[in-house]
Amino acid sequence: MFGLASGRRVFQAILFLGLFTLAVRNVDDPDVWWHLKTGEYIAAHKSVPRTDPFSSTRFGQPWVAHEWLTDLGLYELYRATGLAGPILLFAVMVTAALIVLYLRCGSAAYVAGAITLLGAFATRPVWGVRPQIISLLMTSFWLLILERSEKNPELLWWTVPLTLLWVNLHAGFALGLAVYAVFILGALIEAGFSHNLHSGLLHPAALVFGIDILIVPLNPNGLRMYSYPFETLRSSAMQNYIAEWASPNFHRAEYLPFLLLVLATFVALACSRASLRARDLLLLLASLFASLESIRLIPFFVLIAVPIISRRLPTWPRSDSHLRPAWPRTAINLAIILALAGFAAIHSQQVIGGQPAIEAEVFPARAVAFLKLHPPEGRIFNHYNWGGYLIWKLHPPIQVFIDGRADLYGEQFFHDFADAYQLKDDWQQILHRWQVETVIVPSDSALALGLQEDHDWSIEYHDAQATIFAISRMSR
Repeated sequence: MFGLASGRRVFQAILFLGLFTLAVRNVDDPDVWWHLKTGEYIAAHKSVPRTDPFSSTRFGQPWVAHEWLTDLGLYELYRATGLAGPILLFAVMVTAALIVLYLRCGSAAYVAGAITLLGAFATRPVWGVRPQIISLLMTSFWLLILERSEKNPELLWWTVPLTLLWVNLHAGFALGLAVYAVFILGALIEAGFSHNLHSGLLHPAALVFGIDILIVPLNPNGLRMYSYPFETLRSSAMQNYIAEWASPNFHRAEYLPFLLLVLATFVALACSRASLRARDLLLLLASLFASLESIRLIPFFVLIAVPIISRRLPTWPRSDSHLRPAWPRTAINLAIILALAGFAAIHSQQVIGGQPAIEAEVFPARAVAFLKLHPPEGRIFNHYNWGGYLIWKLHPPIQVFIDGRADLYGEQFFHDFADAYQLKDDWQQILHRWQVETVIVPSDSALALGLQEDHDWSIEYHDAQATIFAISRMSR
């Protein structure tokens, strides 16, 4: 009882409950919906789609559903609990990833907690019900295994089942393998590339790494998963049109914790006499470059930088052993923990209860209800961020023009979409070429304003959020 209510334990409980509370958030990511529909498709057909079934513009084209197991699990959880289950599950995964990060930060509990909290705020822009959170959790565990394997090489064998699971959950598995390769390279550098490569940690590390590589094709997409992660990273469509693949904008408040963490890393390295290991230097440089290139990869830098900073800061307080728990203090500490747990539960309930309102605010729920009652006759053109929602609500029979699967559509298609949406160049010709007969876009968008002035189009539905246009029969 006393141990559980000590100052250190209370601090850890407050930290972890606080992180969970922060991580519980509404579903507002536009990709959640097509993930749910993919899971529904897999459950119904008992197979993973190899070609696109959801769009009119890429129907039947090859599609790598690399998150198939995540999509199936997400759908089954949704079917059992509604969105409450995914909201809580992904909050637990974020919290677990940060707890594992905390465990890698050394024995200075309070310092580790403070730096972990800063790291949490730095990663917060990418939180939510999204498959990439699984890669955040897996990478966090992966780094813990690799670091602790120096004292216990048998731990490396845990990467084998993790690889098998990860390659079927998300293409981020490639990050784990890349980190593993850097650990081996770092060990070689520290050993001076000596001839004794079959001793110590290097031999089992190389053996298990080779097995991990061989496991990659054990997924519905087979050998394609060797190249797919690199194709995604090189996708110009994603880099140019997807916000989270762009560099962080430090003029925005949500990226200031990341900037502070970068600065704190340089300060900690400059002020500390502790040397930086070769692997840590390589990972730090690679993760810093990646995170400055893409918002999506900020968590990678956080997982590398936070332990490096924490281990170089003074331990404070030296010890809390002088705080001998007495019954009054024990009761107060337990009351604090219970109160925070209650607050986390109330907050979670409020978030879940407010989900329908958030959904209606972010996505065109009323316009979709209209389309269900009045199905369009031909192809539709839709706002990019609404594509996934339309897939979830209207497919089948309605197929979307575009959605969040940027790798499927390609750069040229995105150019055409952007030109039409922004009334650039031959925007009317783009709609004609794709035989678009219905348009659903935000009411304040350039395309909506343009179609209002075009006599070939009429307004079928309008509210402050969305407007639906239909082309006249004479213009078809």
